Amino acid sequence: MSADELKSKGNAALQAEKYDEAIDFYSQAISLDPSNHILYSNRSAAYAKVGKYADSLTDAEKTVSIKPDWGKGYSRKGAALELLGKLDDALKTYEEGLKCDPSNEQLKEALKNCKDNLDVPPRFPGGAGNIGNPFSDPKFLASLAMNPKTRELLTDPEVQELLKDLSKNPNNIGKMLNHPKASLLLQAMFSGMNGGGGMPGGLFEDDEMDTEPRSESEPTPAPKAETKPAEAKPDPKANLTPEQREAEKEKELGNEAYKKKDFETALKHYEKAAEVDPTNITYLTNKAAVYFEQNEIQKCIETCEKAIEVGRENKADYASIAKAYARIGNAYMKTKDLKNALKYYNHSLSEQRNPDVLKKKLAVEKEIKDQEALAYVNPEEAEKEKNLGNDAYKAGKFPDAMRHYNEAIRRNPKDPKLYRNRAACYTKLMEFQLALKDCEEAIKLDPLFVKAYVQKGTILNALKEPSKAIAAFSKAIELEPECQEAIDGYRQCAIDTNSNPEEVRKRAMNDPEVLEILRDPAMRLILEQMQNDRQAVQDHLKNPEIRAKIQKLIECGLIQVR
Repeated sequence: MSADELKSKGNAALQAEKYDEAIDFYSQAISLDPSNHILYSNRSAAYAKVGKYADSLTDAEKTVSIKPDWGKGYSRKGAALELLGKLDDALKTYEEGLKCDPSNEQLKEALKNCKDNLDVPPRFPGGAGNIGNPFSDPKFLASLAMNPKTRELLTDPEVQELLKDLSKNPNNIGKMLNHPKASLLLQAMFSGMNGGGGMPGGLFEDDEMDTEPRSESEPTPAPKAETKPAEAKPDPKANLTPEQREAEKEKELGNEAYKKKDFETALKHYEKAAEVDPTNITYLTNKAAVYFEQNEIQKCIETCEKAIEVGRENKADYASIAKAYARIGNAYMKTKDLKNALKYYNHSLSEQRNPDVLKKKLAVEKEIKDQEALAYVNPEEAEKEKNLGNDAYKAGKFPDAMRHYNEAIRRNPKDPKLYRNRAACYTKLMEFQLALKDCEEAIKLDPLFVKAYVQKGTILNALKEPSKAIAAFSKAIELEPECQEAIDGYRQCAIDTNSNPEEVRKRAMNDPEVLEILRDPAMRLILEQMQNDRQAVQDHLKNPEIRAKIQKLIECGLIQVR
């Protein structure tokens, strides 16, 4: 897998709270792309979630060294320092981060919380200013139980046992750091006891996680209706310059025209907004959205590239940069330029993780692989590989035969004979389940392929399932009555089945589906007819539903067809 694929798997594991898996995926990705700051940052978060704060700090420091102008790296480093109890160092880290990224709200909030924490005496057991053992404080535990982020953890039996132990002996706090779930609870307790409004430095915010994106047809979101009276909030436009106010007014007019699909009018307003305030990336990405709708793909791409340049110069947030990259990806997708689309979706995800962009990226990767596989198809080369495989098979060189059959299937994946040949090879190598899977694929491609049914029957017999093997051989005989291999296989299975009829009956009667068939009065009548009237059997088998039921009875050994 590529570094991007491993990173995606790491992110999925992180979301699923499979932190050790996430660490493993990120580590593999780092071995392939050791200069990618996002990988170290994400692994830092994963280490923190399993209580490995020193490792989290090491990765955070590596993140900062690779990309010293990236605010998130300082958030990671500050968070790790806070969790290690080094609040003074964390404070300096947040201040340093704000010097290179003054508008970073996450760093501002982390700095504020860190200062608050420094002003409050430590309240952990054994610390200066200790006010007692919080683990035995019913009020504090009750507050955790009311918190939706910690309520579920408190129901975990292992966490309960650790808390019970800590209520008696708070010096055993180290145990919690070695338990992933309890470690999360401890971090929440740390935040609660020190008056913080959340985890230090936005610890649990993944670099690539974000809200759902707006569609191409909606450059700006519609305001959400208030469901209850809201407190008065500062007007976000209060500090805007006259030029910025004018630009925002033009943008709003553009949005109204855009929603009405009056793209020419929308474009004029967005151009005016960008002219009045050339530092705002939004006006350019909205303008690019218009070009996208007008199918002006090259203009859309060029405008987004300009937006990214403007955004970088003016320290736009990661979401805005990510949107511009994603829009370029969408533009390339519209022209079926899959490789460039994938490239820009990856750029977008490196700025901010967005579920929709990730889905598009995975879909593009699949389409590229499908196209590459299709381009690789060559029936003539497949035939050559099949013949080489047959020669190796006859010589008893089954691994070599397997290699040739694998290549033949890649060259012509629609040829059922290749799967049947490989199934025979798997059978010789005692890989019966893989052999059975290849037989099913061969039958799927060609339902009249007699040799595939014979091979399937042989495998099922080897797996000690003679009744199912009989069904496979029966199908082969139905298709080719003179097939001696199928007849011999059927007879052998019939002998094996009849050798212990009581065991066959007992096994069959434990199957609810078999019992339901036998209790059906209509089926009982049909089964009686089948004993004496061969023509009646043929007539009944024309009914798909009855045929399926009879097939089930054959497979479980209750009926034999001669």
